Amino acid sequence: MYTPDGEGSFPALVYYHGGGWVIGNLDTVEVPCRMLANRANCVVISVDYRLAPEHKFPAAAEDSYAAAKWVVENAASIQIDPNRIAVGGDSAGGNLAAVVAQMARDKKEISLAYQMLIYPVTNHSYATESYTENADGYLLTKDSMIWFWNHYLRNEEDGKNPYASPLQANDLSGLPPALVLTGEFDPLRDEGEAYAERLKDAGVQVEATRYDGMIHGYFWMPGALDQGKKAIEQAANALKQVFQGSVASK
Repeated sequence: MYTPDGEGSFPALVYYHGGGWVIGNLDTVEVPCRMLANRANCVVISVDYRLAPEHKFPAAAEDSYAAAKWVVENAASIQIDPNRIAVGGDSAGGNLAAVVAQMARDKKEISLAYQMLIYPVTNHSYATESYTENADGYLLTKDSMIWFWNHYLRNEEDGKNPYASPLQANDLSGLPPALVLTGEFDPLRDEGEAYAERLKDAGVQVEATRYDGMIHGYFWMPGALDQGKKAIEQAANALKQVFQGSVASK
């Protein structure tokens, strides 16, 4: 949990790390989480959800929702404003953030203010143009994604479940506003942008940006890539605006 200087109550971002639901941990997202906490002046709760293949779908999704629910229910004790809580994540973590937003809408137990989706996995499919164009040579490969999905899912049918493939949900209305960032040379580019379009079509307010020249993982690399730093600044500014808007609308 990353808490900025000052007195609460603070807005909060519940963050899910990437790694294909199989690898990755709290340390891999230390830098972006710390930067977001400082720049958006919000508490960032980084979630150590269960990983596959020991814990297959829906374990990660259930853990991710449980963490968000815990933050809402215990907001006062951790200096958080329960009306200003967002979810976010990168790659498989972006998938989990999108899924938690859908679960929160469906279960009607908690209310979320925002979803921050960084090159999210949204569909169990490899049929997009970006998978063809960027299958090899740009850090994340098509073969790696097949490997990740095969470890995560119990069977092919799981891949059709919107809590695994949020793009396959019949209805995306009633979800919180979203930021969707993608990269030009990323196999996941097209499914992230397709999800942004589906959200817009459902009446959800969406800010979508493709970072040209970027490969998968740039959000983790602000020290090496100017575009990575720029993406974190964009995400922090989006969070600040939403949190300030939530205060004004109370």
